[in-house]
Parts: sequence; C-alpha cells; structure tokens
Amino acid sequence: MLYKNELLAALLKETELQKGYLGNETVETIYFGGGTPSLLQIEDLKSQIDKIRKTFDVSDDIEITLEVNPDDITQEKLIGWKKIGINRLSIGVQSFFEEDLQWMNRAHNAKQAIDNLQLAIKQFDNITIDLIYGHPLLTNEKWKQNVDKVIALNIPHISCYALTVEPKTRLHKMILDKKKEDVQQEKQAEQFLLLMQWLEEAGYEHYEISNFSRPGRRSRHNSSYWQGKKYLGLGPSAHSYDGASRQWNISNNAIYIESLTKNKISFEKEMLTAAQLMNEYIMISLRTIEGLDLEKVRSFQFGVQCSEFRVQSQKFIDAGKMILKENKLILTKEGKLLADGIAAELFVDPV
Repeated sequence: MLYKNELLAALLKETELQKGYLGNETVETIYFGGGTPSLLQIEDLKSQIDKIRKTFDVSDDIEITLEVNPDDITQEKLIGWKKIGINRLSIGVQSFFEEDLQWMNRAHNAKQAIDNLQLAIKQFDNITIDLIYGHPLLTNEKWKQNVDKVIALNIPHISCYALTVEPKTRLHKMILDKKKEDVQQEKQAEQFLLLMQWLEEAGYEHYEISNFSRPGRRSRHNSSYWQGKKYLGLGPSAHSYDGASRQWNISNNAIYIESLTKNKISFEKEMLTAAQLMNEYIMISLRTIEGLDLEKVRSFQFGVQCSEFRVQSQKFIDAGKMILKENKLILTKEGKLLADGIAAELFVDPV
C-alpha cells in the first residue's frame, strides 16, 4: 500500500511539473490505461482527475476513458467511476469463449465477460470492447459468434486486434516448446476480412485499421493520435508528443518515484526530423478512413510533390490495394491487410 501511495503521489507531482507541456491547448480527453487502472481505488482516480482539471484547461465535454478488465467490474465500482466523471469504459473482453481465454492466459472467464459487460451497459452508454482474432483455437464460426454477440449488445465501439506473440513471454515460450500451436498469418488475414464484412453489414464505420464504431461514436482519444495532435503521457513508461519531439518516461517505477521526490522527471527525448514527421503522417493517415491527403504532403516542406506520391502509389492502385479519391490515397479492404508495408514503401528518405 505504501509503494502504491508513493507512485500515486509521484504521478500527481508529474502532472504539476508538466503544466506547460501542451502550451495553451485545451485537454479534450483523458485516458487511464497502460496496465490495470481499474484496480485503483475510486478516490485515487478522482485525485488524478481533480489534479488534471486544476492544472490544465479542460474541455467542458471532456471524454474520460478507463481501461477495465471484466473481472474488475462490480456494480459499486461502476457507480463510483461514473460519479467521479469517468464517462467511457474500455473493456478487455478478448473473447466470449472459455477455452480461448484460457489459451490466452486471461484472468477473467467467459461468464464474467458477458455478465459484467451487461452490468456495465446499464451504467455506461459509451463503451468500447477489445476482441482478439487469429489465434489457433478461433474458428471462423466462433469468430462470428464473438462479433455477433457484440452487435446484439449494441456496443457502440469495437477494437479488434490480431493476436501477436511477443518475444520472451510465457505464450512465446509455450509455442517454442510445442505446448501451444503458433498463429497463422493466413488465418488472421481471413478473419480480418470477415470482420470488416460483418461489421459493415451491421452498420459500423471502419474508421481506423483496428477500430469500428457506430456513426458518431468514434473514440475521441484515439482519433487525436491519428490526427497528429499533441498529447501528454503521465507515469512510468508514458510517452508524450508536442508536435516537434517525442519523450518517454523511464520504465523503472523506483527511479520514476525517486526522481519526482526531487521535482524532476526522468525521461528520454528525441527531436523529430522533417522526414520522421512526414513518415509518421504517411503511417497514421493510411490507417484511417479519410486516407492520406496529397495536398497536406506539401505542409511538411520536405520537397515532396503530390505528383511524386501519385507515381509511387500507382502500383498499389493498379493492384487494387488503394484508391485515389478527391486527391486522397485510401486503402481498400485488401490494402488494409498490408497497411504497414504499403506505408513503408511510401516513406521518404532522410536528407
């Protein structure tokens, strides 16, 4: 408990020290994530929200999201979260099948996934859930049942991710030891294409590679990243962006706390070059439904003309991976399967 209190105190101190980071910009969203913030006490979350409101210029209709695990949800917590101003929940459901959750080593079970999701719906109308596809146990039939469940519950926002096996994790070791089957990229591609078809038929907008929403229900927080807006991250390992540079806090909790007891923030910083800013725009814009605006290319003052991009992108247009619409390059469904690779081929080289 003492260590938790020290960390929370450091977080409040960092908020105070970062008062000028965003300049005069209004804070439009707050996102509690990067771990299990739903384990925090209500008063701990309230203290941070109050500190942010006191330190920054905060929008009257601010979106405040809390990441929660299904097994952390209770009626009492839901009422408490809502009372302190949290108005959006991001629930890590992943799957409604017990065997899938066990395979992924998730803490919650299938009953908690559905029961507590239904409990949350009664208190919050702004909910997003995460689903994972492309793992060995997930047949197309089971995948459709997962998606159909979300549609039937009328969840306004869904984030779907292909399972990735990170090196040095328990899952990675079990796959190497042949105790679990490895993922197959072909299966992931097939299930992603099916996902796009099913959610489009259900009236969802595929506004970013991994994100779908009912009309008018996009995530304002996530959208700010894809629009290249400034953001401030608070806490160990948190990343920030001010439009010209990136910085990231040290990941070691003890050093993070110790630094802030001395009114210092322990972080590393990188000034972004014109090429890096340009390439980031290429990467994030191609992930969105709006696509890459060829006219905006000129704003980076990198000497790249719209005509050059048209030439470079023509092979993707010819292959049916991209379309040119109103001077914007937009990925097709097939192109979205190769988004990162296509973006990389359009990157500009440093001068």
